[in-house]
Amino acid sequence: MTSSALAGILFSKQASYCMSSSTVPRVKPPALKPGDMVGVVAPASNVRRGDLEAGCEGLRRAGYRPFYFDSILDQDLYFAGSVERRSRELEEMFAREEVRAIVCARGGYGANYLLPVLDLEKIKAHPKIFVGYSDQTALLIYFADAAGLVTFHGPMVAKDWAHEDGVDMASWQAALAGTQAWELNLGAGSGVSALVEGTAEGILYGGCLSILVASLGTPYEIRTEGTILFLEDVAAKPYQIDRMLMQLKLAGKLDAVRGIVFGEMRDCLQTANQGYTLEEVVLRIVGDSGVPVAYGVPSGHVTAGNITLPIGVPSKLTVSGGHVNLKTLEAAVAAKAQKS
Repeated sequence: MTSSALAGILFSKQASYCMSSSTVPRVKPPALKPGDMVGVVAPASNVRRGDLEAGCEGLRRAGYRPFYFDSILDQDLYFAGSVERRSRELEEMFAREEVRAIVCARGGYGANYLLPVLDLEKIKAHPKIFVGYSDQTALLIYFADAAGLVTFHGPMVAKDWAHEDGVDMASWQAALAGTQAWELNLGAGSGVSALVEGTAEGILYGGCLSILVASLGTPYEIRTEGTILFLEDVAAKPYQIDRMLMQLKLAGKLDAVRGIVFGEMRDCLQTANQGYTLEEVVLRIVGDSGVPVAYGVPSGHVTAGNITLPIGVPSKLTVSGGHVNLKTLEAAVAAKAQKS
């Protein structure tokens, strides 16, 4: 491909990113049903066979039929094979009629390599449930912003599905199988903190903080206007969380958000006996933003019970009296396939 042709593609992609997340027309994928085939993909880091098989067994116990290509076990440095293999695998899973949902095997690193080469029109022509977190945030947000698809920040096969208590089945069913609005009501004993009280409505959006920050200055830059912004990460020291949040703030990405929800922030410590909490750190940056702020919702990198969150769905956040309620205002899936 010539440099001028590549520049044209990037200009086209950048132009498509002018819309805010709250104004992107959305296509909901068909609901997932018992007995449906679930395609397993590895768009980022390489996968170990034992973890993959354990996760597939977890999907079978839940009533689904997992399917993957043998090439999923390929390895190229720390990637699950070449860019060509990973992009071809993902496009094929979207195109295969018998595959009803696509769930990533794991995160790691490398999904960003796929963004310039994926055939987005092919993916838009076959809207399906797409689930992942961590490094897969790059694809979740790309499909949501550029293709207008509702995507799902939730459990992955070789991680959460491989463990008996790894998946919060209530939110999985509500998000992927339900055709009605639903809510998370997280009160005392849930581990979730109400940092700033208030109520707000907006498009649920976000994912892994470090991946969201890495999008800044690229053609795939996040669109946070009008959103309930979900942010989570793992094993990042508090000063690193501070730095990334400040980067979002200085880039104007927090100016027009309507609410902020932090994840569990697993292992985000400086030392075990540090004299401050991560909640105090984030409040220094977002505490005066004038929007409700919740902390500790276990989606993504979690200890157990990974909650599924729909990206691109109108939602309502209520933080009051030590309780946090996150309600989707409409279903995240359709009873039947919609035309894109």
